[in-house]
Amino acid sequence: MRQTGESDSKGESGSERGNGNENKAECGNENEAERETENLGERLDAAIASRVDRTAHADRISLDQAQRSMSRRSTILHILTIALWLATAVILLAMLLRMLPNGLDGKRYVPIIVALMPWMGFLSAAIMVVALAVRRIGGRALLAVIGVVCVVVQVGWHWGYIEPRQTISGNARQAVAQAAADGLPDTSDKYARIMTLNTKQGAADAGRIVETVKNEHVEILALQEVSWSLLDRLNEAGIADYLPYSVAAQQTWHDNGGVNVLYSAAPMEDVKQNLIPVESSSVPAATIDFAGTKVRFGSVHPFSPRPSNQGLWNRSLDSLAQLQHYDSLYVLMGDFNSIWDHASFRYLLGDRFLDSGEQAGEGLHMTYPAMLPVAEIDHIVHDKGVVVGDLETKYIPGSDHRALLATLEVF
Repeated sequence: MRQTGESDSKGESGSERGNGNENKAECGNENEAERETENLGERLDAAIASRVDRTAHADRISLDQAQRSMSRRSTILHILTIALWLATAVILLAMLLRMLPNGLDGKRYVPIIVALMPWMGFLSAAIMVVALAVRRIGGRALLAVIGVVCVVVQVGWHWGYIEPRQTISGNARQAVAQAAADGLPDTSDKYARIMTLNTKQGAADAGRIVETVKNEHVEILALQEVSWSLLDRLNEAGIADYLPYSVAAQQTWHDNGGVNVLYSAAPMEDVKQNLIPVESSSVPAATIDFAGTKVRFGSVHPFSPRPSNQGLWNRSLDSLAQLQHYDSLYVLMGDFNSIWDHASFRYLLGDRFLDSGEQAGEGLHMTYPAMLPVAEIDHIVHDKGVVVGDLETKYIPGSDHRALLATLEVF
């Protein structure tokens, strides 16, 4: 009986140990599950934190990029504002310089600045458009108003280039377009195609000059800065076949790059190698008969207004102004080294002479420099007894000027 009790006691003990081991195993599994859960939570927390960090970093980058973009935009607007106001100041200054009286408009770089005046109207219009289009321009309203005023003043000042003050007749256009059976123009009427060209110290292509004379039926040709070599080349190219009459200016110490020359298809009268005392290249002149009306032509070339010619530019233009007091019906053709905006050029015109470009209403005819002309410094100046129109420019190889052609009609 005792043995049986002991056996039972041992069995119970073994059972308790078995249960204990099972409990321990269960506890171990629970702990491991808890650790896995904790590890999973930690990983999730780390992933969330990493994503938050990346998002925050991306946001910081985007913010930095936006700030840099705004900074660049602000800098560009600031620079644009300064540039627009500086350009406006230059335009206003140029407009004031244009109003300087004769004699003062030749100081230093004043003539060069004023020579660009026709372009100032386009620049004013561009400034006005930008000021109205870009809202963050500083003082945009005032800038736009100034731009409008400048455009209006410029248009009014150059109205003769837009609206014709005089026009040639249809008969004149028809007459100069025709040629006789021998290919030569009719020199017995009151019409003529005329041309002027600065030959750049005789470097212009003689063949092209003669070709232009032939194709355009030119009856009067004025050349400036002509060398003796060019005269020889013109003769070899056959200029005498179309313009058999000519006069070259008298050489002087102040020849401006060469002598001036005048050619004509019709006989010349009262020929002069030096029409008037002038502080520049001498002015060759001759009188041509247009169906009973005598017209006196001259080839002119005042000094250029570069700073090294301080004073010479004004004096040479003033010398030509003497012709206001001369008799005869005059047409002066050449490189005047000035535009209509220059006070010295307007002084030369006075109340007597007219500038064909400013009268024809055919726009601007830029002649210098030849490859990309920005200034209308070659002119046909004439008395009120003639009309000049149908102006055009042509490129002549070798010259730094473009040739200026026009149709002349004598009343």
